[in-house]
Amino acid sequence: MGLLEIRNLTKVFNLSESAFGARPRGEVRAVDNVSLEIQQGETLGLVGESGSGKSTLGRLILRLIEPTSGGVQFAGKNLLSASGSELRRFRRDMQIIFQDPFGSLDPRYRMEDVIAEPLILHEPMSREARRQRVSELLRAVGLDDSALRRYPHEFSGGQRQRIGIARALALRPKFIVADEPVSALDVSVGAQIVNLLRNLQREFGLTYLFISHSMPLVRFLSTRIAVMYRGQIVEIGPTEKITSHPQHAYTSSLLEATPEIAAL
Repeated sequence: MGLLEIRNLTKVFNLSESAFGARPRGEVRAVDNVSLEIQQGETLGLVGESGSGKSTLGRLILRLIEPTSGGVQFAGKNLLSASGSELRRFRRDMQIIFQDPFGSLDPRYRMEDVIAEPLILHEPMSREARRQRVSELLRAVGLDDSALRRYPHEFSGGQRQRIGIARALALRPKFIVADEPVSALDVSVGAQIVNLLRNLQREFGLTYLFISHSMPLVRFLSTRIAVMYRGQIVEIGPTEKITSHPQHAYTSSLLEATPEIAAL
């Protein structure tokens, strides 16, 4: 049994003629009957073009949006039936790193408050203990205490993403959805973030779902790769097998469309 098990997960969005409640004119199956497992300690790379359903799947797993049908089990427990205090316990173990580091940080709050927010909600402790924990998290992602009193706009994109990672780590989660975490960054900064994620995985024993449209990045970071196309997983397997001997035409097209990246 994997840490995370997804069975026949489906999400259908209704389309309407306008944003004002007009009669639905159709539907989109953003995620279509997806089943997969993620083992503890591994990185499953989820790769596909924009609009393939990758980010929707990540949000369904965390119940940031509700599925139309299907099931999600985390550590042997039914996530979709959880509510109230039980759902709050799940939130401690499952976190997300968003694609846009600036959009995911409240511009009104200093970084100390941004990173401390999960601790305030889920882990009561003294102010001094909380500040010490925030300092430890900043150091873990390559920043120092000079960041504590600053606001999001005072940081570079790469620094903001490091802060987003620190916040995701605050509750010592077991599983993290990394939703295109480097797509808004330039190549060199993105490489630093990918290396950071890999180092943090070893240090904290993390399990990742790493979502990306870049096959080279997924190949570098992932234990296994799942290829998503039009809401469905069309191929899944060990990284070396998928990249060396793709079985699906769409996988082959992704490999051909992106050049190899140098060692990060």
